[in-house]
Amino acid sequence: MREPVRIGIVLLPQDRWAVARNKWQRAEAYGFDHAWTYDHLSWRSLVDEPWFATVPLLAAAAAVTERIGLGTWVASPNFRHPVPFAKDIMGLDDVSGGRFLLGLGGGGEGADATVLGPATSRGERTRRFAEFVGLLDQLLTQPVTEHAGEFYEAHGARMLPGPIARPRVPFVIAANGPRAMALAAQHGQGWATYGPTFLQEGAPQGTPAQAQERWWAGLADLVRSFDHALAAHRALTSERAAPVRRYLSLDGAPVFSLESVEVFVEGVERAAALGFTDVVVHWPRAEGVYAGSQAVLERVADRLPELRALGR
Repeated sequence: MREPVRIGIVLLPQDRWAVARNKWQRAEAYGFDHAWTYDHLSWRSLVDEPWFATVPLLAAAAAVTERIGLGTWVASPNFRHPVPFAKDIMGLDDVSGGRFLLGLGGGGEGADATVLGPATSRGERTRRFAEFVGLLDQLLTQPVTEHAGEFYEAHGARMLPGPIARPRVPFVIAANGPRAMALAAQHGQGWATYGPTFLQEGAPQGTPAQAQERWWAGLADLVRSFDHALAAHRALTSERAAPVRRYLSLDGAPVFSLESVEVFVEGVERAAALGFTDVVVHWPRAEGVYAGSQAVLERVADRLPELRALGR
């Protein structure tokens, strides 16, 4: 018998804390299992809108909540060096009492990708991500780390007293390609995906319903690919592997998950049927990306207990 589906929500870091505090507390009161925010310097169409820093926001959210998991959706090497970031992670784990979830991704080519310097090639990003994840794993599981790699160095890097979560905070690794999936299989306690990206790359979409069906078909292919990556990794190790949770951002689909209660319910049902243990949606915004209704969010919150049972 499978575990209940866990349902999470992303709150973009756009509001001043006087407003954001209430939203994070409401996410917990609504009954969501986990709540996330993006780890960017700015983001896509919102590049000229307010955008606050990730770590202090999550620390503040941890201080005003008690139960809900809190995480990055997702942090990347575009803006982070593993050594100081590991200190931030340890701090977030501590303030949250072990509730922190570390969402990690390879870093893209978005509006903020070159703020700290020229963008790396895709091949370099893939190698950098592998080193980034591996070094974070070392830093968060041992008191002192020595490392000299292609992209990072760490000399006498101390991580005391270490995380509350053992053996370290859970890694939720975003992956769509084979090399990132292999990394998720090796280091991840969770695999995350936004689903197939071909719909965002200029391909004809047809009607919204047709585009939605193409997205679900492509997602099924990604699930099979991760199954193969996980099986290949486990074939190489004699240790009994713990289950890897599977996180789906329903808002990678062409239709916003909170467009209606019906769209949301269908999304959770189909995700559970594909074996996803967790789904993630976005707090509706007034306009633009993720535009939606607060009333729909509240009705969805009323349905969370029954929807969790889909995973049983």
